[in-house]
Amino acid sequence: MTSLAELDAVGLLAGYASGRFSPTEAMAAVISHVAAWEPHLCALYAYGPEQATRDAAASTERWRRGVAGPLDGVPVTVKELIATRGTPTPLGTAATPLIEATEDAPPAARLREAGAILLAKTTAPDLGMLSSGLSSLHALARNPWDLATNPGGSSAGAAAAAAAGYGPLHVGTDIGGSVRLPAAWCGLVGFKPSYGRVPIDPYYVGRCAGPMTRTVADAALLMRALARPDARDATSLPPEEIDWDRRLADVRGLRIGLMPEAGCGMATEPEILAAVEAAARLFEREGAVLVPAAPVLDRAILDGIDLYWRARAWGDIAGYPPERRAMVLPYILDWARLGAAVSGPDAIAGFGGTFELRRRCAALFETVDAVLSPVTPNLSFPAEWASPLNDPARPFEHIAHTLPWNMGEQPAVSINCGHSPGGTPIGLQIVTRRHADLLAMQLARWYEARRGPMRPWPRPPGHGKGQGSALDPLGPRAPNPDP
Repeated sequence: MTSLAELDAVGLLAGYASGRFSPTEAMAAVISHVAAWEPHLCALYAYGPEQATRDAAASTERWRRGVAGPLDGVPVTVKELIATRGTPTPLGTAATPLIEATEDAPPAARLREAGAILLAKTTAPDLGMLSSGLSSLHALARNPWDLATNPGGSSAGAAAAAAAGYGPLHVGTDIGGSVRLPAAWCGLVGFKPSYGRVPIDPYYVGRCAGPMTRTVADAALLMRALARPDARDATSLPPEEIDWDRRLADVRGLRIGLMPEAGCGMATEPEILAAVEAAARLFEREGAVLVPAAPVLDRAILDGIDLYWRARAWGDIAGYPPERRAMVLPYILDWARLGAAVSGPDAIAGFGGTFELRRRCAALFETVDAVLSPVTPNLSFPAEWASPLNDPARPFEHIAHTLPWNMGEQPAVSINCGHSPGGTPIGLQIVTRRHADLLAMQLARWYEARRGPMRPWPRPPGHGKGQGSALDPLGPRAPNPDP
């Protein structure tokens, strides 16, 4: 029996179309579900249940009149860093003046155009520069699988909200792993598309927006709306008609590189290696050709990018008035302050490492069709920590599996491939060549269908299986026939 609050977007739209239930009923269930969870998770910013209720009523009327949009009435959230008209965009830090945005950034604009209902924005850490739910502005976001642990970041609130069932569709941003890392720690599908596939503003080297959902089908549904043109992003790709629902018949003959280690950073924990290896063997049993793939990242490139990002962050923070600068999270201040000593040539050299990484990534995909790897090297970490090592001198030791594909511009999906003995979700990363976004999604859908069911999603503390509306909105269903 499935709660309306936890029904996927595909199921919600089917229910609306059949008249079995309405957006008004679905939104009421989601709001009730959020009330049970949010005091524990602190995933939301600018939460507007009253406006969402009004928007759901308007959507219900559009469905009644037969003029509903492609995502009409589906609850969505967007990460706080994505501007939404009429709401300040504080970038996760108390140091940012709260000035209302005058227009929606491209991802938010596309969602509204499709009829989706913006339930809330989701929290992020200071300047979006932590893989953590820790922020100087927002309350500490926690992982619903274990409230003592971190959801990851910087799309922290989005991951917590998706795993807890705050509606089915959530949008994060990713410049070094900020969609995929929290998706892995929260058991989600997190998709970082090819650079430029989803227009975004402001744009920057490696920065992408992408879906964070419970299923690949919902991620594909979300990509239909997000991957539409917007002239504000001068780096966006030319418009392309992509059938995001097209299935992959089989994986026979595909050359798939297995990259268990990242080349630097934290050593990957044995439970994660075992889960990723098991997933790779599933591809191999079905006819894929599994080949070893050497890491593309090394210590010098990772450290150089760290230096460059420190210098860039300090360039921003140094311009704050002293009283505002003091409001920045101390971890971020300690990390960025070292950027003051980075010379111009050293910063340029660090940034130059992104081009070498891009070259290596492109060369790898001359030999393989896809790469399988861990998403994270570690299992969960304490909720109160700013990063898995909690050390501003070693801030990026955990992003070595994810960072290369931002710099190389390849699409990459995180999808759950198991749990640790302690219950922490483990993510498998599927990467394809630049612009082969559809293949990445197809491989994720193929794997999802063969992986078997996940563990049940976590429930709010003190609530059993009866939480929320208990009807099965679609009636009896056969097992997933997805090939």
